[in-house]
Amino acid sequence: MKASHVPHPGTTTTPRMTKLAADSHRLTNAFFCVSLNPAIDTRLIVDGFSPGRVNRVSAVYRTPGGKAAHVAMALKALSATPTWIGFSGEATGNELVAGLRLLEIDVVPISTRQFSRVNLEIVDAQREVTEILEPGGPITESEWCEFQRVCAGAFQVEASKKIAVISGSLPTGVPTDAGATLVSSAQSAKCLAFVDSSGLPLSKALAAGPDLVKGNREEAEFVTGVAIHDPHSAAQAARKLLDLGARSAVVSLGDRGLVGVRKGDPVAVHGWTNPLRTISTVGCGDAALAGLAFAAATDLSFEQSLALAVACGAANCLAALPGRIAREDVLRIQQSVQVELL
Repeated sequence: MKASHVPHPGTTTTPRMTKLAADSHRLTNAFFCVSLNPAIDTRLIVDGFSPGRVNRVSAVYRTPGGKAAHVAMALKALSATPTWIGFSGEATGNELVAGLRLLEIDVVPISTRQFSRVNLEIVDAQREVTEILEPGGPITESEWCEFQRVCAGAFQVEASKKIAVISGSLPTGVPTDAGATLVSSAQSAKCLAFVDSSGLPLSKALAAGPDLVKGNREEAEFVTGVAIHDPHSAAQAARKLLDLGARSAVVSLGDRGLVGVRKGDPVAVHGWTNPLRTISTVGCGDAALAGLAFAAATDLSFEQSLALAVACGAANCLAALPGRIAREDVLRIQQSVQVELL
């Protein structure tokens, strides 16, 4: 049913966010964007992409990538000061780190002997996107141990609120319970732990009791066994994620918005906005996760948090590159976000 008693996001979240921007110099919140399998993202703009034939590229963009990098970029746009922690290997790793620093994102790189991977994204004239993702080079046991040590030290920083966003895939050599290990490390340092992963690593991370898990339809279906075809079935899957260990869960339905639920709440929340003409949907889930993290650090209600996340994900559709959302787009889109209780 329609949640008429829930304030419309356009009249509740927008003034709150404007005030936060004005008071940002007094905030001491800490955001850690943790990346076990970062990448350089190469976006090719092709007038007409034809598999199996010669294709001429009209423009090339080469930028820092991986889910955690996109989260960090979106948090930066929301006036936060995120810290990216991730593996950095050889020349491509140096390029990745340099690119993040150019965006004025604090970087804590952990060196690896393998080159950081390079992902390819082909965007054609109809704005259809073809992604080709490298797996990432193998990580040694000593490199993984160093990663854990660096994260544990970083999480100890003193701050009003601390949130560790652990997102992305795992490279070869990193154990499947890596997410669970990092969740426990973050929580032992009194950080909220947010997870965006998939498959067995997500299942194991859930068992560690993360404060929030965000997944898309396919990721949630795989872990929960619930077929998702509408907001109500997404709410069922989100509740199953709670049963598996998460304290709150958000499921993305693409252009149908987000469905979230918290442990102990009798109802789920569905937030959405009108579909936009997109440049690319790559990074929309990461931008939404950044919105959830920002909202958690600034004491927004759960309904307001979902509304902000929806606006961030939608703003990413308009961005020239993944994660490069504009705060003005977020504020404008918030005005049209709809919220209902399920």
